[in-house]
Amino acid sequence: MSKATPAHAPLAERLRPQALGEVIGQQHLLGAGMPLRIAFESGQPHSCILWGPPGTGKTTIARLMADAFDAQFITISAVLGGVKDIRDAVEQAQVAQGHGRRTIVFVDEVHRFNKSQQDAFLPHVESGLFTFIGATTENPSFEVNSALLSRAAVYVLQPLSEEDLQQIVQRAQAIGAVPAIEAKALERLVAYADGDARRLLNTLETLAVAATKEKRAEVGDEWLLKVLGERMRRYDKGGEQFYDTISALHKSVRGSDPDATLYWFVRMIDGGVDPRYVARRMIRMAIEDIGLADPRALRIALDASEVYERLGSPEGELALAECLVYLAIAPKSNAVYVGYNEARALVRKDGTRPVPLHLRNAPTRLMKDLGYGKEYRYAHDEEGGFAAGETYFPEGMQPPRFYRPVERGLEIRIAEKLRELRSLNERKR
Repeated sequence: MSKATPAHAPLAERLRPQALGEVIGQQHLLGAGMPLRIAFESGQPHSCILWGPPGTGKTTIARLMADAFDAQFITISAVLGGVKDIRDAVEQAQVAQGHGRRTIVFVDEVHRFNKSQQDAFLPHVESGLFTFIGATTENPSFEVNSALLSRAAVYVLQPLSEEDLQQIVQRAQAIGAVPAIEAKALERLVAYADGDARRLLNTLETLAVAATKEKRAEVGDEWLLKVLGERMRRYDKGGEQFYDTISALHKSVRGSDPDATLYWFVRMIDGGVDPRYVARRMIRMAIEDIGLADPRALRIALDASEVYERLGSPEGELALAECLVYLAIAPKSNAVYVGYNEARALVRKDGTRPVPLHLRNAPTRLMKDLGYGKEYRYAHDEEGGFAAGETYFPEGMQPPRFYRPVERGLEIRIAEKLRELRSLNERKR
């Protein structure tokens, strides 16, 4: 954190990291040996796109990259800017290049630029005049030109965890920016922030002003709700109501009730839940509760999630609703879910059995001489593409039956096929 930042500056600016080690979260990119850390340590900046939800550190990382390479840092807002801003950035980069200094051009909300505006960067990125860094909350595959996308590495930022957000609160308290916060109020604040550091810091500033005005030494949960109003009260993501509601939605889908499904979905959206959370749960429902009874369900859930990413609210919510109705009326099977959990339980308690020789890979002469891959039967060369009587479990292990398809949907056909294959195995053994 910069000591030179004025005390009256916004809290987000006062807490903005001044070194890579101060960044909270994104350790899958910034931790030791991780891609962005390696880029910082390479001594050579490269063009990239930072894709992630709001408040996850995209601007901070771009600024730190400029500092790391002692580069001129030029910011363009794609919401407010245009070709003139790009032209001005080019001129500034040319001046800096004449003085032997690098330039990083940071474009916030790059997906808001149209094709011609994005194309304006290409010749300068290719010539090395400046390094381009774009920040976006939208899927760059849809929103960024393929020519520009091919010249930039894409880094995916994740929402901050609860622990990350609590660290930010602690840093704000360490500089005396916010008062003490009781545990329940802190839990509610972190849940309300929903992985967004900017939302958390803005909320903390509001609380600090109100606490100073009322001469409060501690933020309590009741006072927190009073100050922040109905929106926080309804958005009870960290509380019992939130988990009860998502449970009701999931069970309505599992119970094949499309009307109840729509009701609980709207209740969640009306309560302020991020539709992306619902989209993630839909994908889980398609896997856990529908499975191979209707494999299309997973693809439809993924498609609905992508549509929401592209359209946002409120238009994208209709795609989620359509998918939820499909999931509710689809045939149900948890056979894969149950079988997977049984397999995990067996592997945890069972010893590490050796792979049978006939199933081992034999890339070298020595391995072949030791019998690796010997007598393996290539299924495609067998009648019907099935090596009847072959075994694929470790030697001495009684083959378990993890996957037991139900008599619903496509699994009816799958069960028939399995019975046929198992009958062939029995006759050959």
